[in-house]
Amino acid sequence: MNRNDFKKKQGQGAGTGSAVPRFWKPGTAGPGLTNIAEERTTNTDTSDISAPSIVYNPNKNLSIEQQRQKLPVFQYRNHILYLTERYQTVVVIGETGCGKSTQIPQYLLEAGWATEGHVIGVTQPRRVAAITVATRVAEERGSILGDEIGYLIRFDDCCDLDKTRVKFMTDGMMIREIMKDPLLRKYSIILLDEAHERALNTDIILGLLRKIQKKQKDLRLIVASATLDAEEMRDFFNTNETGDPEKDTAAILTIEGREYPVDIHYTLDPVPNYVKSAVETVMKIHFNEKPGDVVIFLTGMNEVDDVVSQLISEARKLSKDSMKMRVLPMHGSLPANEQMKVFERTSHHTRKIVVATNIAEASITIPGMTYVVDAGFVKLKTYNPTSGIESLVVIPISQASANQRAGRAGRVRAGKAFRLYTEEAYEKLPESTVPEMQRSDLAPVILQLKALGVSNVLRFHFLSPPPAQNMIRGLELLYALGALDAAGNLTSPLGLQMAEFPLTPQFAKMLLSSGDFGCSEEAIIVCAMSQIQNVFVTPSDRRLAADKEKRKFSVLEGDHLTLVNVYKSFIKFGQNSRWCHDHCLNYKGLNRAVEISNQLGRLLTKYQVKIVSCEENTEALSKCILSGFFTNTAHLHYSGEYRTLRDNHSLHIHPTSVLACEEPPQWVVFNEVVQTKKDYMRDITVIKKEWLHEIASHFFQFGTERELAAKRRKLE
Repeated sequence: MNRNDFKKKQGQGAGTGSAVPRFWKPGTAGPGLTNIAEERTTNTDTSDISAPSIVYNPNKNLSIEQQRQKLPVFQYRNHILYLTERYQTVVVIGETGCGKSTQIPQYLLEAGWATEGHVIGVTQPRRVAAITVATRVAEERGSILGDEIGYLIRFDDCCDLDKTRVKFMTDGMMIREIMKDPLLRKYSIILLDEAHERALNTDIILGLLRKIQKKQKDLRLIVASATLDAEEMRDFFNTNETGDPEKDTAAILTIEGREYPVDIHYTLDPVPNYVKSAVETVMKIHFNEKPGDVVIFLTGMNEVDDVVSQLISEARKLSKDSMKMRVLPMHGSLPANEQMKVFERTSHHTRKIVVATNIAEASITIPGMTYVVDAGFVKLKTYNPTSGIESLVVIPISQASANQRAGRAGRVRAGKAFRLYTEEAYEKLPESTVPEMQRSDLAPVILQLKALGVSNVLRFHFLSPPPAQNMIRGLELLYALGALDAAGNLTSPLGLQMAEFPLTPQFAKMLLSSGDFGCSEEAIIVCAMSQIQNVFVTPSDRRLAADKEKRKFSVLEGDHLTLVNVYKSFIKFGQNSRWCHDHCLNYKGLNRAVEISNQLGRLLTKYQVKIVSCEENTEALSKCILSGFFTNTAHLHYSGEYRTLRDNHSLHIHPTSVLACEEPPQWVVFNEVVQTKKDYMRDITVIKKEWLHEIASHFFQFGTERELAAKRRKLE
């Protein structure tokens, strides 16, 4: 299934492109025999519909302890504790809603796994999940978050060194913990949650823990997942080579979930625009279905914001007597307190509509969801080793993801999932998503492994070995940045210091070089602001004003220096929320950038990089940015598009860039590429051609004898 598959086929239903999508439920009368979709989404007699009545969670009024005992995982408490004592590794397959994320850490804590100064570590793929699960567990135990139960995410440590016994953290922070203590001596057990997502850092941790367990026999590992090839995971950790089951070091436990039935509805015809169809489907649910909250799955922040604004407009048209709608966005770029709004309860006469990316697919559980609208696409990071470019690409989801999304509707009551694609398209989807390890730039992975003492990264045990091309390209990039020497070892001090930064190797190199360019203060700001995706906000009723305000900060040197202007103005006006509102800026995001810049400043001071400002010398800052991102250089081609210098890859300036409305510069350097209809460069800085030889002569050959020799060879 691709985006073109959503076009109307074979002339079925003239005008389908603009009509509300029509759904049918497999197992009922076939499409075309009766207008089944219309019957299912109107207020007419529905006695023939096989979906059971909606049943609200009967346990919500019980005490927390009684609720815990009602969870399916409670029946397996003793099994989990026994297997953990008996085996080094336990693979727990727990269906959605069984309570594995919140209860297993508590069972381990109650069984004494956190005594004598030991800590129980729990990893999550995403920041939101780490915070929400930690908050829930602290609430269940009646403790203050940060004392007995804490969390650790990038740039935010909510733990007490002496008191915290269970530490929830992102996968990336778990790797940092291994860097501090390669044998994890203070940890008695690690729970690796949501392992089925196969995130980059998850796979690194799996390989590292396999090595650590050989040295640290007492360290236990629980791998928890909703959907996972359990036998593959067990065999990966099982060190028993005798064939005697009694000597196995890994075991599998399957927990039955508490999921309610979910009716799946497919569209009769492919939809031409899933964003528009999602809005129409939600409104049809709101008018014709029973009470219950809705979650919509889209691909990214822009689509989420677009649908949110459209639904808010529709909500304002509702009559005073009809059920109200509360529309909320959910994506990783939102400030933490904005993300938490989706967990708040709504009144009985209000339907909550959560418009989300795949962040809501498995990592977090939003209570009360009864209806799912699934667009069928996801935005994933992919890497092209030929061009060396990592892009965000919108692709069809896998069948496993589609089922995971549908399962969101069956957590507390019977629900319905409306898929904005045909059943035929579903059958053509891949069974599972390609692990991130096999579609990513491996430079950060190699840098981390080298810092952890893995000298031969090619022989490192990956659960899903990455392509050799990706590995070679990662090694080349780190060598070009000066992090590795000719023998493939970490350089000292540059390579060792780069590995300590919670940033990409390019940003780390830029920061560590900033003192030489005399612009470390501005370089810190560029790094901090680049971690905030939505610095400029565009309210639906102030689009023209937002564009005008953005131009006030824009400079011809590009996006990075524009971000520096925004940050310095924010500080100048006292970090004022009203000022941010007037200038259409993300107040909470900017406050987050201030926190990040303070931490990065402390790191640079630790490595004796002097914190200085380049004042009005913008050339120094542009050169500093180039020192980290010189591999991402492009020049303006006579055709009007940009071409990368190394591989002649075709690129365009992203519409959100401040350079999009200006005369195109001849030479630019960029942070990343976003792929939609074209490949767009995002976060761009204007550079000069002669800087390339000055800053990265080992990588480029402009104005050198090598260039002249190469030209002579071409002429010959």
